[in-house]
Amino acid sequence: MNVGFIGLGIMGRPMAKNLLKAGHKVTVFDFNKEAVKDLAASGADSAKNGKQVAEQVEVVVTMLPNSPNVKAALFSEEGIAAGLASGKTVIDMSSISPVASQEFAEKLAEKGVSFLDAPVSGGEPKAVDGTISVMVGGDEAVFKKYEPLLRDMAGDVTLVGAVGAGNITKLANQIIVAINIAAVSEALVLAKKAGVDPEKVYQAIRGGLAGSTVMDAKAPMMLARNFKPGFRIDLHIKDLQNALDTSHSINASLPLTAELMEILQAVKMDGFEKEDHSSIVKYFEKINNLELK
Repeated sequence: MNVGFIGLGIMGRPMAKNLLKAGHKVTVFDFNKEAVKDLAASGADSAKNGKQVAEQVEVVVTMLPNSPNVKAALFSEEGIAAGLASGKTVIDMSSISPVASQEFAEKLAEKGVSFLDAPVSGGEPKAVDGTISVMVGGDEAVFKKYEPLLRDMAGDVTLVGAVGAGNITKLANQIIVAINIAAVSEALVLAKKAGVDPEKVYQAIRGGLAGSTVMDAKAPMMLARNFKPGFRIDLHIKDLQNALDTSHSINASLPLTAELMEILQAVKMDGFEKEDHSSIVKYFEKINNLELK
């Protein structure tokens, strides 16, 4: 398939490479010229802007930080929409506001262009090995057409509803992940404060009901003091803000999410916003005057 890919960050770069490995013709664009050169060395074509990408391909995949970035990529003067013809498709794999996804879909539909919102979960390691989970919102026929393409980047792909449902699902995912990391942090700090080896506590409980993918991914990072970002604190703040904004628009109450947002803001104020979200542990270490190491 002839695919455009815009957004070659921590997640987008390995995802685009997996499309190349699967045999697709891929044309890329990003403001990061080094990332573009890296993809070109792997076999991708490059374009000078989103319009040029869209003119050359059947489907454009976007993987960008937030709603304003996607809006600019789509609708700026030399953006994707300027190069789209009727019958083409945009698959936005960014984690953005579901309301924004619906607005973008409506605007593109005026040009006869289909839209799927398809945010992902799994972080950089799973993006690299092609086992991310993709949660998709959109028309079922469009989904079925591009499901094989999505599976070339993912281990699990699920249609969850109409446009916007993908990002609602991602917000639910991000709430669970943030609260899980905080719970792991609090529990290991308790162990350390009580004089019990937190590494041994982790090993003892990881196979029981408390065990989780989040625990297995993040507890070792906390214990090793490895906060190299797989998913940054500032991006998780963005996701929780989208969750809170969405909840307020539909009169839902998310008290745990609100509490986690305050914890993340405290971590950011201490200067750790570019670190992995396992740095949530630093909040609990600070208020207990200890370090897990």
